[in-house]
Order: sequence, then structure tokens, then C-alpha cells
Amino acid sequence: MAVKERVGTVVSDKMEKTVVVAVESRFPHPIYKKTVSRTTRYKAHDEDNVCRVGDRVRITETRPMSRHKRWAIAEVLSHSPKADAASADAPAKEVSQ
Repeated sequence: MAVKERVGTVVSDKMEKTVVVAVESRFPHPIYKKTVSRTTRYKAHDEDNVCRVGDRVRITETRPMSRHKRWAIAEVLSHSPKADAASADAPAKEVSQ
């Protein structure tokens, strides 16, 4: 059986090792023939926490990892310009103990 793949945009990265990816599907309406876009949100496993909001990613179907998480990040296609600028401007935090 073929592994399902989707391409979408990261819309939330607030969880540990998990991101929410919005995948937009476009199709013609069956009666009116106007193009309709429908957005589906998937929770995907991001092992290294590399994804940021706005990144374009490819996700693949995987075994269930939690109650809602059935997808994993296969690759980051492009990073968002905002995420690149924010990481460059942010100073390194020091941990004091």
C-alpha cells in the first residue's frame, strides 16, 4: 500500500515535538464548477523541533503516535522569511543555575 503524503504550511508550533500543518485542497464544485478550497489541519510529529510557523513542509502518514497524531514531518521544503529573521534577531539565552 502506498504511503500518503501531503504538502502544507505549519500554522502552530507551540507543542513539544508536534506541529499543526494546514493542507489546502482545491477542487471544482460538483454542480457550480467554481473552484472551492478546503483546509484540513493535521498534527504531525516533529522530532527535532525544527519547524516554525509559516514553513512549507511535506508530511507522511505514519503509525498512531498519540490520540490525534498520525503524520510525521518528512522534509521542510522552505522556511518562512519571518522565522529566519526572528531566529537571527533573538539573542542566545543563558541558563543560570
